[in-house]
Amino acid sequence: MTDDRPLRIVIADDQASVREGLVLLLGGLPGIDVVGAAGDGEQALELVAEHGPDAILLDLHMPVLDGIGATRRLVAEHPGVAIVVLTTYVDDSSVLTALQAGARSYLTKDADRTDIARALQAAAEGLTVFDPRVRATLLAAAASNAPGPSSAASSAESASAARAAEPPDGLTHREVEILSLIAQGLTNPEIAERLFLSNHTVKTHINRIFAKTGSRDRVAAIAYAQRYGIG
Repeated sequence: MTDDRPLRIVIADDQASVREGLVLLLGGLPGIDVVGAAGDGEQALELVAEHGPDAILLDLHMPVLDGIGATRRLVAEHPGVAIVVLTTYVDDSSVLTALQAGARSYLTKDADRTDIARALQAAAEGLTVFDPRVRATLLAAAASNAPGPSSAASSAESASAARAAEPPDGLTHREVEILSLIAQGLTNPEIAERLFLSNHTVKTHINRIFAKTGSRDRVAAIAYAQRYGIG
């Protein structure tokens, strides 16, 4: 958040002990105001409609309406609410499905309260945060789509040709550089640090990359980068 008001969040988890623990942990932090806690996706949507929070901390596996369904509806009905997934599931299917549905960040329940609070703040500012296990899952999923050994030589040649040629779809060389770092699994703050840019500048570049490549999210941008040998 850019002003002095606290970050207003909703927490959704079907396990009462986890939900209540998160309320106590996060609600006790300065700059965080927990405005509601839900036991399923439908309750979460009702609380979001009632309180208009900045962000929601969302479990994936819940009754009535699960986290993926809730994410899709939140994106459609409350696009201004940043969605941070907090779950025990780090398989590539869960991660990719959540991100494709519109989740901005993805954490496991190993994360401590400082990491969770930081991810919520970053998500509300339009940034993306993955914890190390999730990032490893994304990179493994991307690698599984890479060409096999039989086409390694031609793939390397294609990648070299792509880098040597003008960037595709009107991308600038800076945008290609940032897209390459996205494909390597770096978050916005890590890209900003690597390139000595502000987070706002990185976000602006990424929005332009998404527009030029027709990518809805980072997963689609990574797939685009793989097609053109960027990364």
